Amino acid sequence: MSPHALNVFIVHAHPEPTSFNAALRSTAVHTLESLGHRVAVSDLYAMHFNPVVSRGDFTTVHNPDRFNVTLEQRHAVAHGGLAADIAEELAKLQRADLLILQFPLWWFGLPAILKGWIDRVFLSGVVYNRTSLYEQGKLKGKRAMACVTTGGPAGAFGPDSLNGDIRDILAPLHRGVLAFTGMTVLPPFVNYHVPYEGEASRLAMLARYRSHLVRFDTLEALPMPKMADHLAQFKETIRAKAQ
Repeated sequence: MSPHALNVFIVHAHPEPTSFNAALRSTAVHTLESLGHRVAVSDLYAMHFNPVVSRGDFTTVHNPDRFNVTLEQRHAVAHGGLAADIAEELAKLQRADLLILQFPLWWFGLPAILKGWIDRVFLSGVVYNRTSLYEQGKLKGKRAMACVTTGGPAGAFGPDSLNGDIRDILAPLHRGVLAFTGMTVLPPFVNYHVPYEGEASRLAMLARYRSHLVRFDTLEALPMPKMADHLAQFKETIRAKAQ
C-alpha cells in the first residue's frame, strides 16, 4: 500500500444496480484502488438504508416529552446511544479522507435516501456545532466531491440557461452540508443528458471520470465562506441569543 494511500468513502444513491450511476461508482472504485487508495462503499438502496429521522435513531433518551433531534443526537453521542446503522456510517465518514457522493439529480436536489443519510449521519456535536463551522468545522482536513447525473443536456444548466447554473443547484449540498462541516469541496463531476446518450458517449463519460479521479489531488477547491470573515456578526448573534 502506498504511503500516500487515502481512505475514500463512496455513498451511492441509485435504486438500479445496472444504472449508469452504478457504472460511475464502479469506475471510481476500480480507478482509486488501482492508485493504491482504500475504498469503502455504502450502496444505500442495496442496504435498505432508512432515511427517516426518528427516536429509533437512538437507544438513549434525553427528553421523553419532546423530540428535539439535535439535543437527542448530542445526548446519544455522549452516552453511546446511537443506533447501529448510524454508528456504522458515521465511522466510515470519520475514517474517510475523501468523500464521494454518487447520485442522480432529482427535482434539482438529492434523492430522498441520500438526504436522509445526511440527516441521520451528520450528527450535531460530531460533525458540527455552533462554533465549529466552515473552516473550523469538525470534518476539516477531509475532501468531498459530488458525482452527478442529469436528464437534461449541458446547455440547460449554464449560468443563463433554463435551469440555471449547476453549481447554484448544488450549492445546498456544497455549501450547506460539505463546506458547512469543514470539508474542502472539490469541483463536481457532472454527467449530462445521461438517459438519452448512446453507448459511445457513456463510455466517453466514464473515461473522463477516470481522468478526473486520477487528478483529484490537483483539483482547485470551490470557494466557500469562512467563519473568520463573519466572526463579529456571528459573535453578536450568539450574544443576543444568550440574553
